[in-house]
Amino acid sequence: QVQLVESGGGEVQAGGSLRLSCAASGNIFRINEMGWYRQAPGKQRELVATETSGGRTNYLDSAKGRFTISRDNAKNTVYLQMNSLKPDDTAVYYCHLALTVLSGSIGEQDIDRWGKGTLVTVSS
Repeated sequence: QVQLVESGGGEVQAGGSLRLSCAASGNIFRINEMGWYRQAPGKQRELVATETSGGRTNYLDSAKGRFTISRDNAKNTVYLQMNSLKPDDTAVYYCHLALTVLSGSIGEQDIDRWGKGTLVTVSS
């Protein structure tokens, strides 16, 4: 069974940095697409950053130039480096992975999973 565990959230002052991690465990053959989303209180969940299997990235306009999505395939871990944080970045951040897993009876299987979220609070 594949699970995602996020870490790295916390409280930081405006202008500071945090690096979020999302570690996937299970019979993972390959991480295909990956993404970070966030949901602020009273708001809908929004895309922050994604990267396709081909390496194409997409960022929320307000995150461009400040946030960077990356991965370590050997560790089945994806990251979101967040610099120059602003109070408006305060939210619960979720990772989302599209994975290829190995199933004994099926072989390779494509699935997607969400993490449970990690809270980022940016104080002014």
